[in-house]
Amino acid sequence: MSAPVYILGGYQTDFAKAWSRHGQDISDMMREATLEALAASQLDASAIESIHVGNAFGELQRNQAHLGAMVAQVVPELWGVPAMRHEGACASSSLAVLTAMAEIEAGRYDCVLVLGAEEFKNTAGDVASVNQNAAAWQGREDIDCTFMWPAAFGLLAQEYERRYGLDRKYLNRIAQINYGNAKRNPLAQTRKWQFDELSFTDDDQANPLIEPGTRRQDCGQITDGACAVVLASARFAAEHAARQGSKSLARISGWGHRNAGLRLRDKIERSQGQPYVFGHVRQAIEDAWGRAGIGGVQALSGIETHDCFTTTEYMAIDHFGLTAPGQSWQAVEEGWIEPGGRCPINPSGGLIGCGHPVGATGSRMLFDAARQVTGQAGECQIEGASRIQTLNIGGSCATVVSFVVEAEAR
Repeated sequence: MSAPVYILGGYQTDFAKAWSRHGQDISDMMREATLEALAASQLDASAIESIHVGNAFGELQRNQAHLGAMVAQVVPELWGVPAMRHEGACASSSLAVLTAMAEIEAGRYDCVLVLGAEEFKNTAGDVASVNQNAAAWQGREDIDCTFMWPAAFGLLAQEYERRYGLDRKYLNRIAQINYGNAKRNPLAQTRKWQFDELSFTDDDQANPLIEPGTRRQDCGQITDGACAVVLASARFAAEHAARQGSKSLARISGWGHRNAGLRLRDKIERSQGQPYVFGHVRQAIEDAWGRAGIGGVQALSGIETHDCFTTTEYMAIDHFGLTAPGQSWQAVEEGWIEPGGRCPINPSGGLIGCGHPVGATGSRMLFDAARQVTGQAGECQIEGASRIQTLNIGGSCATVVSFVVEAEAR
């Protein structure tokens, strides 16, 4: 990267809140996240020089587009500040972060607000499910199913089974770990959910089949939510830290961004005979390592990864290199991904436990990574965390973004 980019602070709404039940909507969550992120960063609105909003389904869920302009509408102090919206399915706010970083690196602006937001609880679950299909290639995925995304990532489970063998007990264990992590997260959607001894088994009553390869506990939790972060140049961050007496700052030291086509089967077919099921996912991770100047996963204190289903976390484990390709089960079996393990994954609870407000997920991952490396993650804290990597995917890994975040002492 041509210039370092720092995270001054941020804010996440409560992912358990259904905003429409309180007479509120996406505009209210955007206002809350913006104002609270400014407060957490100890900044006045006048410091913000540019705004980037990540959102995937505003038109379908709320019949509301043009969300870049929504920020100034609900926070008039930002009237006149340039703003734009980014869409990349579940990676929407990571694309907003990339664009904000590019502006800072180019010297256009020194202080930029990134806001991810999504509203899902204002419609029935089956309506929201159909709306999310817009992230696939409509009518051309060639997947016979009732629910597109459980079926698509069930197909990924079947591909791992075909290539390497797959014992479902490891997928169940991934779900159990993430739900357990979420109980320590005061902002997680599922923090109060209760489970029994059969919940994380293949019992058809306690954990019913949704689509082939996917059971209920395998699924990430679509929800309402927003998460904002304030990014800054080195000059601005240094001056701000000096004024506030900050002891450490989080810095985005590396990033990777790769794309593939929309259709899942095309990606799977292209990777036949290759070491990774999704070669471009591995490339995005390696690109982030290269820009951060690190050699690989051994340099990380932990990972926030995209577990829209347990299969995507299972895929991420070997694509990060925690195990050889196809051997992700070993990291689960040995406890490497658990709190206190070799490389804890999703101490926040991830998309399964913390929740998945699609457009906000990328910025939430970045915010949690920043909190980890600055020792502000509360009960979710990884002891001694100094470097966290994120992996955020849109659609069936069609859009992939990864960030490396590390602490820099002042």
